[in-house]
Amino acid sequence: MVELKYFERPDFEQLIYWIDSTEFLLQWGGPGFHYPLDKDQLEKYIYNANLDGSETLIYKVIDKESEDTIGHISLGKIDRKNKSARVGKVLVGDKDTRGKGIGQQMIKEILGIAFDELQLHRVSLGVFDFNVSAIACYEKAGFIKEGLHRDSRKNGNEYWSLWEMSILENEWKEIKKA
Repeated sequence: MVELKYFERPDFEQLIYWIDSTEFLLQWGGPGFHYPLDKDQLEKYIYNANLDGSETLIYKVIDKESEDTIGHISLGKIDRKNKSARVGKVLVGDKDTRGKGIGQQMIKEILGIAFDELQLHRVSLGVFDFNVSAIACYEKAGFIKEGLHRDSRKNGNEYWSLWEMSILENEWKEIKKA
């Protein structure tokens, strides 16, 4: 089982260690970051996050059993008027824990915050079309593909396409009942 705790300065080194290539950084952080990831970029990332009324909540993912930090996730673009937000920066950083359902647990935790605590109506995310395991994880959690943004990110000489996915509060409630 996992627990989400606010991501803070002492967590910077771990995240920097996990982001080990330009491609991986683009998948994790999008065009807002550049490789190599560093403390200055992370300072900007956490600025104004995790405060009352913040538009961004940033978490480290803790394995409850070992108490080790094993991942990272955020809930951003929180729009309290329209009751929506966007999951981002999803990372199971510890390679030994990948493929063991940790991503699924992380998504359930962040959706609990979004729907149960913040009382949101809609949560969306974007995932590159080649990230088959992440897409499967999100679909298993209840996200539905809404559309494909073709060639939406440039990486070197190639373009990557991005699936837009979302889940609504009534869908979340049905999943919780099951």
